[in-house]
Amino acid sequence: MNKTRVRFAPSPTGLLHVGNARTALYNWLVARHAGGKYILRIEDTDVERSKEEHETQLIEDLHWLGLEWDEGPRIGGPHAPYRQSERLDIYREHTDQLLNEGKAYRCFCTSDELEAERLRAVAEHRPQVYSGKCRAVPPADSDARVAAGEQFAVRLRIPDKPLRFHDMVRGDVEFASDTVSDPILVRSSGVPVYNYVVAVDDALMEITHVIRGDDHISNTPKQVAIYEAFGWPVPQFAHLSTILGSDRERLSKRHGATSIASFREMGILPEALVNYLALLGWGAKDGTTETFTPEQLIKEFELERVTASPAIFDFDKLHWLNRHYIKLADPARILELAWPYFEKAGLLPPQRTADAQTVKWFGKLVALLLPSVDRLKQLPEKAQFVFRFDASPARADAENATILQTEIAQKVLAAFAARVSQHEGALTPEQFKNWMNEIKTETGAKGKDLFHPVRIVLTGAHSGPEFDKLIPIFEEGSSLALATHIPSVRERVQQFVA
Repeated sequence: MNKTRVRFAPSPTGLLHVGNARTALYNWLVARHAGGKYILRIEDTDVERSKEEHETQLIEDLHWLGLEWDEGPRIGGPHAPYRQSERLDIYREHTDQLLNEGKAYRCFCTSDELEAERLRAVAEHRPQVYSGKCRAVPPADSDARVAAGEQFAVRLRIPDKPLRFHDMVRGDVEFASDTVSDPILVRSSGVPVYNYVVAVDDALMEITHVIRGDDHISNTPKQVAIYEAFGWPVPQFAHLSTILGSDRERLSKRHGATSIASFREMGILPEALVNYLALLGWGAKDGTTETFTPEQLIKEFELERVTASPAIFDFDKLHWLNRHYIKLADPARILELAWPYFEKAGLLPPQRTADAQTVKWFGKLVALLLPSVDRLKQLPEKAQFVFRFDASPARADAENATILQTEIAQKVLAAFAARVSQHEGALTPEQFKNWMNEIKTETGAKGKDLFHPVRIVLTGAHSGPEFDKLIPIFEEGSSLALATHIPSVRERVQQFVA
């Protein structure tokens, strides 16, 4: 039985950021690669900032990414509860143990006293760490002060020896004990601090590998000291590099989308985002492969190939991967995902109320437009020429005007308009093809001279999708009962030559 146990332990204080999502993914991959367990633990002791709606969104995002957990909220497990707010009795019990064993002590220093101590250290150019003033308070005096109602925090006694740990990404790391001082375990308010509860939870949940962002490196010696105070084995650590924007500054909203919810909203497929996040600090053995299914990632992934260098978030590469997965996806799935964007834009009714003819037509429209997008959210904008054709800006466009003013273009359009005006019923791709062959013979036009003027009249641009796919979109779409009428070929020509 494999003993590998990892955890993803987010705080529900906001949306799930791509950096935290990568941490969740790497933990999940380590567990799945080793056949171990992946635990989700909610670190919600920050009562003011932790929100139930953030936890709900977090869980939804993890489900969407496919990062299902083996133990945690909503499914339980042998180490429940998995929310820190529900584990306060456990922390109190362990605090009492440390106090009774003399490995922790009560600190009666007020915030004003601590601030004055800090300012003296600054003035004397010393490290800004706690002096250990309350270390020497005798137990009897400590008890008496508590009985008198004096407030106190609980601090850990840091032994006078270096605090060491091995980082699977960065190698051996060492901190001198005097740079750590005696950290607070429980505040005077009675609320335990992050470094304390995370170490207790990791130990009791038998976590073997702690995989997290490199902003936690400075927390690690304090947690190692807590492990050693209880006589617990220290887990293996792996601190992941920071994710940077293109300007090599920490990735933030000013660089663009950063939350999983925002990527989902713009039409990034989960398999594309998972693939991309895996590549932010890790690479394949062959050094070249960049596309991986989740199954391939599980087989390939090893922490030993995670780099300590900062990862640059490349939106263009993510979009490239998304286009790759859009091409591979089941068309029915893409249609299902694309519909809400058109509904939100007011172009389509709710999918549950749409008739079969509209659904079938929409499938053709999506297939027509997909090669030109790398995010599903782009589809309604790409479809504007279908739903909201306007001849005026098309005629006013300088490049279009140059094409349309030529003598050959005017001959082509006159011949095309004449055929449209005489035609009854819906135009088929076959009829359109025959017309263009006839016009080619009549006018001598060919290539761009033949097709660009007609395309401008029908779409408003001189380049775009193939006519054999475009004509049915116009003709079938014009018969649909939609809020926005789709002009037929006849209606487009009439508007353009009016």
